[in-house]
Amino acid sequence: ILYALSPIPLQVDGLFIIGWMYLPPHDPHVDDPMRFKPLFRIHLMERKCATVECMYGHKGPHNGHIQIVKKDEFSTKCNQTDHHRMSGGRQEEFRTWLREEWGRTLEDIFHEHMQELILMKFIYTSQYDNCLTYRRIYLPPSSPDDLIKPGLFKGTYGSHGLEIVMLSFHGKKAKGTKITGDPNIPAGQQTVEIDLAHPLQLPDIENLRDFSELSRIVLEVQEQVRREEQEQEHQQEEEDCSQPAASQPAAKPLGGEGAEGEETAAGAAGTTQEKAPASQPFVLPMGVISRNEDYPRTCRICFYGTGLIAGHGFTSPERTPGVFVLFDDDRFGFIWLELKSFSLYSRIKVSFQNAEAPSREAFDEMLKNIQSLAT
Repeated sequence: ILYALSPIPLQVDGLFIIGWMYLPPHDPHVDDPMRFKPLFRIHLMERKCATVECMYGHKGPHNGHIQIVKKDEFSTKCNQTDHHRMSGGRQEEFRTWLREEWGRTLEDIFHEHMQELILMKFIYTSQYDNCLTYRRIYLPPSSPDDLIKPGLFKGTYGSHGLEIVMLSFHGKKAKGTKITGDPNIPAGQQTVEIDLAHPLQLPDIENLRDFSELSRIVLEVQEQVRREEQEQEHQQEEEDCSQPAASQPAAKPLGGEGAEGEETAAGAAGTTQEKAPASQPFVLPMGVISRNEDYPRTCRICFYGTGLIAGHGFTSPERTPGVFVLFDDDRFGFIWLELKSFSLYSRIKVSFQNAEAPSREAFDEMLKNIQSLAT
C-alpha cells in the first residue's frame, strides 16, 4: 500500500508492520532502481500489545507513536528525536545526508545555485524529522487505449535532482503530477500536461539540432491551441444564449473526462500513432541542458504540452510550452522550452520479496487497533 510523503510502501512481515522510505536513485541515474530506507516499525508482540518504533537516524530503533488523522491518512511521531542528532552537529548531519541522498560530497558540487537548492532541501526535510503525516496514493486506472501504461516515474529536475511523478490519462489530456516536490514546485502540483490532440511533427535530425527551429514549431502549435480554445469559448457562449436555461444539456468537461471524450481522444491518438513511423531519430537541440546525457536516440511520437515553473516557495507559478517525447513503454521526456532544459522520466518497477501487503481494509483496521493499544 503506497502512502506519500516520499512515498512509503507499507508491508506486513511476520509480526511487524514496516514503513519504508521510498527514495529515487542518485541524480542523474534515472534508470537505476529505487532505494529503500526503514522509517518506522510497528511490533505486534501479542494480541493486546503493540509498540511503535521510529527507525529514522543512525542510532537504531527508538520510541515512537502513530495515530489515524482521517480516512486514508495517518501520522507518525518520534518521541526520542535525540536519536536523530549526530555528535558533529548540523554540519555532520548535512554532509551525511548529502552522501546518502545525493551520492556526493559538498566539494563535488561547484555550481553555487545548485548548492543553494540542496541546502534549502536539507533545511526543509530536516524540519519534519520528528512528526510526519502520510496520505494514501491511489494509482491511476489503466485503459488499453492509453498511450503507455500510467503509473509512477522517476524524473530529472535539473539541480533539484530526481523526483517522483505520477502519469495519468484524462481523455484528450495526460498529466504528470508530482508525488515528491522541491522548493519551487511542491508535491501535488501538476508538473506537466500533455495535449494528446496536438501531436508534433519533429524536423529531420539536422534541423532538430537547431533550437530556434523546434521553438518555432512549438510556438505555432501553442498559438493554434489558443485559437481553438477561444473558438470553443465563443461557441459555448452562443449555445448558452440560444438555449433556454432549463433545457441546456450538461456541458462536457474540457479534456473529455467522459466515455465519449475518452473514445474521441483515444481515436485521435490511435490515428496519429498509425500515421507516425514506429520510431524516428531524436536528439536534443543545441543549448538544451540535460542532467542525463544517456537519453534514447529514437522516439515513437511527440506531443505539444505545458510545464509548470515557479520561483522559490511556489511564487508566480505559470504554465509554459514544451514538448512531450515518448521513447518507449517505460520512458518519456519533456523539453522545457523557456528553461531550455530537458527532463527524462523512467518507470518505477518495484516488487517486494518475502513480504505480503495487507488489503486496504485490513490495514486500516490494524492501524485503529494499534492506535488504541499504543495509547
